[in-house]
Order: sequence, then C-alpha cells, then structure tokens
Amino acid sequence: MSPGILGKKIGMTQMFRPDGRVVPVTLLKAGPCMVVQRKTPSTDGYDAVQLGLLEYIKPQRINKPSTGHLKKAGVEGARFLREFPLEGEGGDLKAGDQVLVDQFKPNDKVDVIGISKGRGFAGVVKRHHFRGGEATHGSMFHRAPGSIGASSFPSRVLPGMRMGGQMGHSRVTVRNLEVVNVDTEDNVLAIKGAVPGPNGSYVVVRRAKR
Repeated sequence: MSPGILGKKIGMTQMFRPDGRVVPVTLLKAGPCMVVQRKTPSTDGYDAVQLGLLEYIKPQRINKPSTGHLKKAGVEGARFLREFPLEGEGGDLKAGDQVLVDQFKPNDKVDVIGISKGRGFAGVVKRHHFRGGEATHGSMFHRAPGSIGASSFPSRVLPGMRMGGQMGHSRVTVRNLEVVNVDTEDNVLAIKGAVPGPNGSYVVVRRAKR
C-alpha cells in the first residue's frame, strides 16, 4: 500500500450522500503515478519512496539530469516528483511500480499539501485581518499597522511581527480531509472541503498522520 499519491486539482463541486445530504467536494486528478526511486536506510540513510506523476509532458520540458534519473526507473513524462517517508507501510514498493487511485477508499482520512494562491503584496488589513482605525472624525489612521516596536528598548523590530508583505504562494497542509468518492476509471478523487491552490495546480495527497 502506498503512503500517498500525487495529483492535480480539477476544481470544486458538490455531491450527494446516500441520505440526501449535500457535501462540498474538491475533485483531484490523482495519478497514475510510478515509483521513480526507492530509498533505503542502507544506501540513503532513511526509508522512503519517490513518486512521479505520469502526464503528457514534452521531452524538452524536462532537463537532462531529471531525464536520466527517470530513465533509470523506466519512467517517462513525470515532471512532478515527491518523496513519501515509509513508516511500516509500502515496504514492498520498488522502482517501476504503479500507484493508482484505487489505493484509497471512501471515508479514508487524508492530508492534502499544495501551494496556496499568490495574492501579491498585501497590507495588514487583508493579510492579517487587522481591524484598522476610525474612518471618520478626522482620523488619519485607517489601514496602517500601528506600532511595530518600542523605541528605547529593544530598539528593533522583533522577528515575526505582523506587517504588510507577500501574501499566499506558500506551502499549505490541510489535515484530516475525508475521501467522499473514488473514480478508478478516470483516476479522480473527491475530497470533502477545499484544498490549497488554484485549479490545475499540483497537490500531494498522503494518508492522515493524526
């Protein structure tokens, strides 16, 4: 059994449960994946498996070192590679093995990892949900962050101070999402709720750790 699978976000929709309740779901094109490399404690110092997502990619879109790495395992058309640590499961996986979406079943719990949508430079009101100041009565403090530190001591801005800056485009993990449906014919995984990233972005789906 594989510890996870790679995929692409298709988009959001809704599905109906057998009891008639409607559930918001995110559809993921999960797999097919191939095992590109098996890492072992004897050769690499740790136990892990490297998966590659199989998709149509022009050969010139993959650089020469990656092409040689894939050729060793007999894999073609895999640009998105990720490692999964092995902790007692997936010990029988080896280079060249296929990992398909049928590894998951409805009601399974998974963690989904992706890159959130980039929002560019944002101020503290949008980025950190600051309330802002008065909008009337001669106020000159509307969307400013306020004080960012004392002058005499420590005379510096402490690390982690909430300020304006780059918002989004960071690695986000959403834990304990429920698998609602598995379509083995089209390799589609229906996950309850939202997952990070825009439509068409790569995601990592791993079995829930908590």
